[in-house]
Amino acid sequence: MIPDYNHKTKIINSKEYIFDEIRKKWILTTPEEIVRQNCWKFLHFEKNYPRGLITIEKELKINQIKKRFDIVIYDNTGAPNILIECKSPAVKINDETLQQILTYQREVNAKLLILTNGTDTYCIEIDRKRSIASYLKEIPSN
Repeated sequence: MIPDYNHKTKIINSKEYIFDEIRKKWILTTPEEIVRQNCWKFLHFEKNYPRGLITIEKELKINQIKKRFDIVIYDNTGAPNILIECKSPAVKINDETLQQILTYQREVNAKLLILTNGTDTYCIEIDRKRSIASYLKEIPSN
């Protein structure tokens, strides 16, 4: 479970926006966005991943189709370390969610995959040399 954190919010035209400290902009508040914000803060504050190595909602092309991953954390060399897919708490983490992150993984080639809806969180370690994926009991610290 990803804990809840405090977020800076404001109302614009009767809609709530949340300030994303990584992207440095106001984002419309949705259940998925709250999970995304809580997730990166958990990885930064609890698991010690540097804020400067975290990116949120960057675009990538897969078979000429534009897609956006939720969060990628890079290692100190600039290689993708962790690929994270965030869903609304109302969305179950299932095979469809797994297939989505695996599609992104083919392009990103991260060492860890995290799937979360804020309540249920799964972490998968990818051993690229041996082509083995293993579920971990918890997200490793940096």
